Amino acid sequence: MPSSKSKTAAQPVQKRLWLMYPAKLITDPVVWELGHKFPVVTNVRQASVTDEIGIVCLEISGPPNGVKAAIQWLEKIGIKVEPVEIGVIES
Repeated sequence: MPSSKSKTAAQPVQKRLWLMYPAKLITDPVVWELGHKFPVVTNVRQASVTDEIGIVCLEISGPPNGVKAAIQWLEKIGIKVEPVEIGVIES
């Protein structure tokens, strides 16, 4: 008899990431697009934006394949993505 667990969706994951935007993307609604293109929930934890660069600490949660695809899309459009070290952002 097959297990019912094999039919259920994967457990959601949550990742905290640093996003480094190049100047050409600073005015684009990237976080909004991310939440509409992929089955993920976004939460901006911290941000610093100048005319030259945007740095955003973003929490992304959702199904593992959705989170992975969202990160790949960010990298594809030219945003550098790095994981946040544990405990760096607690507020």
